[in-house]
Amino acid sequence: MTVAAVSAAVASFAGLRGLAHVAGWPDRLAWLLPVTIDAYAMTSTRVWLTGTVGSSRARRFARANAIGAIVTSIVGNAGYHLVAVGLVAISWPIVVLVGAVPAAVLGLTAHLHALRTIVSVPEDRTEIRTGVRPRRTDAALLNAAREADARHRALHGGRPISRDGLRSALRIAGPKATELRRQLAAENTDRKEAPSRS
Repeated sequence: MTVAAVSAAVASFAGLRGLAHVAGWPDRLAWLLPVTIDAYAMTSTRVWLTGTVGSSRARRFARANAIGAIVTSIVGNAGYHLVAVGLVAISWPIVVLVGAVPAAVLGLTAHLHALRTIVSVPEDRTEIRTGVRPRRTDAALLNAAREADARHRALHGGRPISRDGLRSALRIAGPKATELRRQLAAENTDRKEAPSRS
C-alpha cells in the first residue's frame, strides 16, 4: 500500500506541476497546484470519513468535494499528458481553469470549515417532511447531555463523561460540548453539597 500510494502521489505531483507550468505558472510556484488539489482531497476525505467530525451536512459536502478533488486531479493529469504529446494545445480556457483552482479551493475550504462548526442534531420527522433540520434548544441539549453522562457513569464505574465524549455522543461542536460539560460538573457539585446544607 505504501509503495502504491507514494508512487501514485509522485506521478500525480509531476503531472499537475507540469500542467501548472504549461498554463503559465512560474517555476517557483508550479508545485503549489498539486499540493493544493491533493491537500484539499485529503482534508475533504478526512471530514467525510470521520464520523464524529462536523454535521451530516458537512460530511455530505466533504464527500462531494473529496470526489471532486480526486476527479480534478485525474483530469489535470490527463490534460497535462495530452498537452505533452501534442494532442491538445494550451488555450485560454485551460489557462483560466488552472488559474482558478487556488481561489476555488480556498472558497470551498472556508465553506467546509463553516459547516463543521454547525451543531448537528439527530434526524426527526420534521427534517424528513420538510428537508429542514431543526436546531435543538439549549434545554434539550442539556437533557441529552445528562442522559449521556448517566449512561457513561453506568458503564465506567461512576466516572463522568468527558468533553470529547459529549461531543461524540451528541454530535455537537467542541465549544458547545465544553459548555455542557461545565454545566454537568456544576450540577454534580450542587448535588454533593445539598445534603450538608440540610
